[in-house]
Amino acid sequence: MYTLIIILSTGVFIVLLYFFTVRPWQLTWGSTKDEINQSFNGDDIVKKPHFVGTRAISIKAPPSEVWKWIIQIGSARAGWYSIDLIDNANVPSSREILQEYQKIEIDYFIPFTPDQKNGMWVKEFKDSEYILWWDKKGNGTWGWYLYQSESGGTRLITRLRTRYDFSFPWIIYYIVYDFGDIIMMSKCMRGIKERAEFNLRGTK
Repeated sequence: MYTLIIILSTGVFIVLLYFFTVRPWQLTWGSTKDEINQSFNGDDIVKKPHFVGTRAISIKAPPSEVWKWIIQIGSARAGWYSIDLIDNANVPSSREILQEYQKIEIDYFIPFTPDQKNGMWVKEFKDSEYILWWDKKGNGTWGWYLYQSESGGTRLITRLRTRYDFSFPWIIYYIVYDFGDIIMMSKCMRGIKERAEFNLRGTK
């Protein structure tokens, strides 16, 4: 009985620690208060989301260069510039601009899994400024927003808005998603930064 109480108490402590400390940090990784409070295209699609993540990173490359890396993202495309073993069937994410994926249109499907059965569709975009993906059901959106800095670089902001399905087995997926998204997202954004800056240096 004592052991059970210890286990339950530890579990409750971990959950509380996550929701009151780790989760607020991971949902706003790299972003400023103004960016967190900023309204973006697509914010009105998902009503009463359970997950709202606003992450940001500064990149020493103009939006037109960063844009090229974003629009080719996807499994069985350029990859996710993240942990390839997890999100790209261990196929290395591209370190080059792939011309075959540089064309983007409304309703283009962006595969999230190597079998291309899961993903989102392009809802709207403006070249070198933003692209918004959605699930076509109003339960999830993912936007990428590019702002040119005074130095000529890019402030890249992403916003994820998700309403969870609490039915089984989806709730298992969303628990993992809630905990693990920041690992993949931060690595992805750093991957974009590293590639865009390296590519720009190579063209000078």
